Amino acid sequence: MERILGIDPGSRITGYGVVESERGALRFVACGVIKTTTTMPFNYRLNQIFSGINEVIQLHGPTEAAVENVFLATNPGSALKLGQARGAAVVAVMQNDLEVVDYSAKQIKQAVVGYGQAGKTQIQHMVRVLLGLNKAPSSDAADALAVAICHLNQLRI
Repeated sequence: MERILGIDPGSRITGYGVVESERGALRFVACGVIKTTTTMPFNYRLNQIFSGINEVIQLHGPTEAAVENVFLATNPGSALKLGQARGAAVVAVMQNDLEVVDYSAKQIKQAVVGYGQAGKTQIQHMVRVLLGLNKAPSSDAADALAVAICHLNQLRI
């Protein structure tokens, strides 16, 4: 059985999703977001992301993790902050002795929706359908679940 933690990094909101696969059956475990305190200095927000991911790992015991790669933003400052938030999440994963794999947004969308340019609502819908959820999770949590689903698909190959 594989239990995968998917992470959608963000400097304000970092999404996480945990799914598992046993004998090919996909099962939802948990999802949510880590919201940082935007009034705090950025270094403290990075620590909130690090601590939040640590807590998720301790609570749900994933065997591997997957993270969405940073996309090239038009604003260099935003891209830098996003990269730092991603780094805080990756370090938290590594500190817990888990393997971490990177996927581009296009790879994730293709794996979950079948279309590399899919929008947020399409991802939310497909995550809900694939995991048999009663309602769609928030867009950040759905993105993180999509990262985890993408990784499970790659493991099957």
